[in-house]
Amino acid sequence: MKKQIEIITPCKEEVQRYLDKWDNLGNYVIQEEALDKLYRETYPKNNEIHEIIIKASALNDFYSTNIFSIYPVAKHILDLNIDESLKESDPNLVNEIAHVKIKDKDKNFYSFATKYCSRHKPKDYPIYDYFVDKLLRYFKDRDHFTTFKNEDLKDYCKYKEILITFRLFYNLTEFDLKQIDKYLWQLGKEKFPRKY
Repeated sequence: MKKQIEIITPCKEEVQRYLDKWDNLGNYVIQEEALDKLYRETYPKNNEIHEIIIKASALNDFYSTNIFSIYPVAKHILDLNIDESLKESDPNLVNEIAHVKIKDKDKNFYSFATKYCSRHKPKDYPIYDYFVDKLLRYFKDRDHFTTFKNEDLKDYCKYKEILITFRLFYNLTEFDLKQIDKYLWQLGKEKFPRKY
């Protein structure tokens, strides 16, 4: 018999509680600060392959995105000439970055692409991740905050809309999308732990 998961309804106090917990995750906080410095101070542009490789490699390592050949991904990002789209916070950019051809095989590095864009503009590009996915499905089924198909979570424009709707439904508009992401990621990790 499957164990029923009980989760407190999202509210300002719960989000704030998880944001306070985030501030005490020493290793994550330091690594996030290091990535912020790398992406927004050291190498803010995406027009040099060497800089993109360094950023993509650091991101791949920190988030364990399992990209085993970084060069084709970095070259793809370079070829897309993404800086103007990032400046405009174009959500379509995530799906463009995600689809890469490596050795004649089409790859979809969706989670990586959300993280790459988010490192540049965290408040405009919420991160997709397994734990957030599980929670959004849970709250959709339990509270009916919106309707979506599971595959909509892998279409970035729809995914971002779902998160915005989530924030509105639970009256969490005082929090930006990065803060909602931190809340959902920690809560999801706690309630839906992966078994390795």
